[in-house]
Amino acid sequence: MIKSITLICSLTVLFFIASCSSNKSNTDNPNAGRYAMDKDKAPTFAPDVSQVTDAIPQYEPYSLGGNPKKYTVMGKSYQVLDSGKDYTATGIASWYGLKFHGHLTSNGEVYDMYSMSAAHKTLPLPSFVKVTNTSNGKTVIVRVNDRGPFHQNRLIDLSYAAAYKLDMLDTGTAKVKIEVIYIPDPTLLAISDVSSNKQHYIQVFASADKKKINQLAKKLSTQYQLKSRLQTVDNLYRLQLGPIGQQQLATELADKLKNDGYPNSYLVIE
Repeated sequence: MIKSITLICSLTVLFFIASCSSNKSNTDNPNAGRYAMDKDKAPTFAPDVSQVTDAIPQYEPYSLGGNPKKYTVMGKSYQVLDSGKDYTATGIASWYGLKFHGHLTSNGEVYDMYSMSAAHKTLPLPSFVKVTNTSNGKTVIVRVNDRGPFHQNRLIDLSYAAAYKLDMLDTGTAKVKIEVIYIPDPTLLAISDVSSNKQHYIQVFASADKKKINQLAKKLSTQYQLKSRLQTVDNLYRLQLGPIGQQQLATELADKLKNDGYPNSYLVIE
């Protein structure tokens, strides 16, 4: 029984390393024999990917198979992060396409070049990342489910669809900024809310016009079924909704207020 478990674990590690070492980017392929194509390229007859929607950030537990503490590719070792929270970076993005389409990613999923996905060397899998092409301001949100690019000075490898939406297919690479959109475990949030005695308010608007802000307070209190309060700082009236006991509910409401036309809404914890 122990030998069987050891064999399974060994095979899992070997599978992950093989997946990592052969998957990336358009130029660095130490395991070329695994693929039918020698060099990567765009599809000859691609569907219209302009309508492909961004990946939708949501909580997903990190993959058991795709997140070893450390791994080595082409003689270089990489340390996988425990969490993607607060991770930001700038660097060069590349993209990968037809050669890898239909093959397994390091996460054990099937790579689909027409989806909004990406590869990163050290972020935990899966992670959701906002990618901004700094040369044209275009942005996408991708789901990182693969390892790479294992090429000098490359930060992230994007799917064909993501590269298309960032307008970088022709150039092959682009300078980008990436920002992880971290979604915490809702179970842990619920436990934290129950054990916390903190109160949460949502600051919605600030103005020196007290009459105007009082009218808005009445409107929002009725619309969202919450009490409101005004806090005065340097002759500026700050309208806040609350209190709300659970942080998760307060965060969701703050996001809703932003979508409802109050983009400056943010959470205040006391």
